[in-house]
Amino acid sequence: MQYAIRSAFLILTLVLAASACSADASESESLQHARRLLRETILIDGHNDLPWVIRTHEAARGDVKRYDISSRVPGQTDLERLRQGGVGAQFWSVYTPSEAPGGFARTQLEQIDIARRMIERYPEALQLATSAADVRDAHRNGRIASMLGVEGGHAIENSLGALRAYYDLGVRYMTLTHNSHTDWADSAAQAPKHDGLTEFGEKVVLEMNRLGMLVDLSHTSDATAAHAMRISKAPVIFSHSSARALCDVPRNVPDHLLRQLADNGGVVMATFVAGFVDPEVSRIQMPAIEEAKRRAEGKSAEERSRIYAEIMDGVQIPTVSLSKVADHIEHIREAAGVEHIGIGADYDGNDLWPEKLSDVSGYPYLFAELIRRGWSDRELQMLAGENVLRVMAQAEDVARKMRNE
Repeated sequence: MQYAIRSAFLILTLVLAASACSADASESESLQHARRLLRETILIDGHNDLPWVIRTHEAARGDVKRYDISSRVPGQTDLERLRQGGVGAQFWSVYTPSEAPGGFARTQLEQIDIARRMIERYPEALQLATSAADVRDAHRNGRIASMLGVEGGHAIENSLGALRAYYDLGVRYMTLTHNSHTDWADSAAQAPKHDGLTEFGEKVVLEMNRLGMLVDLSHTSDATAAHAMRISKAPVIFSHSSARALCDVPRNVPDHLLRQLADNGGVVMATFVAGFVDPEVSRIQMPAIEEAKRRAEGKSAEERSRIYAEIMDGVQIPTVSLSKVADHIEHIREAAGVEHIGIGADYDGNDLWPEKLSDVSGYPYLFAELIRRGWSDRELQMLAGENVLRVMAQAEDVARKMRNE
């Protein structure tokens, strides 16, 4: 009897060990699959705030040589980790605060200058891209296609001439608002003022269409986003937003706008920010984060980290599973369609992330999770970058037609 019990126990132990090994092998296989896929396709991330980190870092103060991304840096982005993450193209956010001392346009031009100098400093790794064809060319050359995105329409100072000048300097999307209203569009972060776009706001959207600059609706109010999609002649993007049905924060996109986005032909680029992904984190964290953001506005990276640490001390934040991000991506697929999903992590713009997604090296883990959920290679390629490349190409076609007319 004892022999039978020992034999049964041994068999059970072997079965459990075999199951564990099988699970580990499966995870390793899916991760290898993800890394292989990201070598062969173009992963485009819609939003990274590295230029602002370079500007505010205590030792760099805007000097791209001092914030040397060819080595390990304090932030979440450098060349080695970009390579580990399989990043093929990046929209670098040239962010300007809505309280910029010295004027919005001056700060905006300085931010564009920082981003362009950063790209020029690493020609073996980065290549400036201003079109879908440029992105594919950079990928063929083994470089990360580098595009510029203005975050906040206040940067044009109510001037279509400024908008055109930014386009000439390489900007290929503009987020219509940031966390405050402009004179012509409502932000998601404040009580409604215009109930969407003003007449001038409509002119801004149409001029962006004429130029071939993508209309970015992250940070905008629902009314502004709906209005912009209604009048835009080209597909729009949400460069770093997720699904409001899964995490009810104003920065995320509700289902009725996801359905409207499908009609528009645009793309939602899902963010990884913990407070926009997990409702429990949002409930606990967001009041503290908003206070930290308010106090950290315009501060250096070190000062910002100190302020965040001071405010968040004692706040118990649960660990966020990477699967939560995958849930948002799958919800967007269900609501809008697989043709309307992308990735916009928002690295170097936040400090709290899901497990395995704490910096730009983490993308393969997310793709491995989707592979385990049964996503095909073609669907993953669309998510990674093909959807965004389609939107870029369509916006360029619209611009050519509008200029001819």
